[in-house]
Amino acid sequence: MNRIVLAVTLLAAFCLPAAAQYSAPPNSGNAFKDTAMLKPPAGAKVAIFKFEDLECPACAHAYPIVHAAADRYKIPIVRHDFPLKMHIWSMDAAITARYLQDKVSPATAEEFRGAVFAAQQSIASKEDLANFTRRFFQSHKLNQPFVIDPTGLFAAEVSSDYTLGERIGISQTPTIWVVTQKTWVQVTDMNQLYATIDNLESQVAANTPGTNAAGNSKLRHATGVQR
Repeated sequence: MNRIVLAVTLLAAFCLPAAAQYSAPPNSGNAFKDTAMLKPPAGAKVAIFKFEDLECPACAHAYPIVHAAADRYKIPIVRHDFPLKMHIWSMDAAITARYLQDKVSPATAEEFRGAVFAAQQSIASKEDLANFTRRFFQSHKLNQPFVIDPTGLFAAEVSSDYTLGERIGISQTPTIWVVTQKTWVQVTDMNQLYATIDNLESQVAANTPGTNAAGNSKLRHATGVQR
């Protein structure tokens, strides 16, 4: 077997265990320790909540699916970094993404994350990541500082995310939930992401006075209307 393919296969096995069979009752998934923070941001009824590692092949696979779902349903993504200790460059990549988010724009940071995932199989070392990052800055006509994080601010932000993940009790990346203000469902099979969002949106609508949940769901699928 090609060594690169073998390495990717092994990394994927570490990042994401075999997908569990989907059942989707509220508050379902792994035996997490503390799920109090699994809620949408203020003003949102439903959201996708995820922890990811930029060096994880399973995260790279999930990334476009999650973002396509968020665009389709017009729901926010609450993302947290969880760079696995066995990965040699994921922490550095997350720090760069935080720098771009704070110093350039959230959109540029998101573009960087997507580009890293797309190029992931060609990044085998910190040197490869440094070369990739330099090209990204150049292609976007950005001045890359000699030291991305001189004060350790962005490293602290990533570490705070990691600590939050440990508090929840996650053990793999990606860990993804669809959340409402009252319930959450872990998505272990990306093929079930849309169905999970549909189910929780229907639950929210059913509990909202004057809303016909079933009718709204049927209309969206019959007409392709996106919210």
